[in-house]
Amino acid sequence: MHNIFHISSFKTHTGYVCALNAMYQLFGMPLGEAPVVLVNHALTGNSTVTGIDGWWNSLIGKGKAIDTDVVTVLAIDIPGNGFTNSKDDLIEAYKEFNNSDIARVQKEVLDNLNIDILFAVIGGSLGGQIAWELAIQNPNLIEHLIPVGSDWKATDWVIGQCYIQDAILNNSNTPINDARMHAMTFYRTPASFGHKFARTQRQDDLYNVESWLNHHGQKLSTRFELASYKLMNWLLRSADITKGDMNFDEAVGELTSQIHLIAIDSDGLFLAKEIYDTHIALEKNNKNTSYYEIKSIHGHDAFLIEYDQLETIVKPIFNKLLCHI
Repeated sequence: MHNIFHISSFKTHTGYVCALNAMYQLFGMPLGEAPVVLVNHALTGNSTVTGIDGWWNSLIGKGKAIDTDVVTVLAIDIPGNGFTNSKDDLIEAYKEFNNSDIARVQKEVLDNLNIDILFAVIGGSLGGQIAWELAIQNPNLIEHLIPVGSDWKATDWVIGQCYIQDAILNNSNTPINDARMHAMTFYRTPASFGHKFARTQRQDDLYNVESWLNHHGQKLSTRFELASYKLMNWLLRSADITKGDMNFDEAVGELTSQIHLIAIDSDGLFLAKEIYDTHIALEKNNKNTSYYEIKSIHGHDAFLIEYDQLETIVKPIFNKLLCHI
């Protein structure tokens, strides 16, 4: 069930002021009776992380790696993601926001719920970027920080892809459809496409890869708002925990979390090497850091496909919790 926390006057990093509705859902144990795990959704995701239509059901639920019989799962919709279908909740001034703003919204929700410690924060892609921001802003808040297929910064490659997405979203006659088709080509890999389609054609002379791209574009067009896509894409390219006015060592200086970095060997968006370099930089700063790598031909989307590997990585982190119950 959706809950609403209304923020009457929120000021972004640019000085833009607006009212926001922060929507959130709770799953598993009642709040206050178990450790809390915050789950951050990706670009087109939402707070329904488990249960009916849950997009991470393979990882979160009764008896799963993140066991809802043991923890309270909190998921907060990124304001403006359009999940509520309320036009009033859409954000048109999307360039006024960045991930540091979204992390501050999350902290306001946490404070309103009287949550002063999180056993873990886990998120894939954009969700992992926001998890990094929340951790840096609140260095003693999170025991286990788990970004999946994500990093603390947007590289030039990520910025470039998002720039093309923004151009499509602002100039195409069918913006959501066309931007989504483009996005699917960098969420996956040539090997993934070859494995899935093998240059096969439909009877109408469309290659099956073309039909698949059309399907994904049309499907997102039916459930996603243009303003939401513009905002989420802008957030993906805005990540930078240093804010441009400090270096990485300074940004992570006070961070006390155990940091579990999960990369994907074929990821063409958040490169495994970049994430491994973050791991090495954290080690040099004497941080408690671990690096894991999902093996897959499917690229960035592997965090939504390779559930067995992801569970194998994540489950031991949460088994530590069972030892203290």
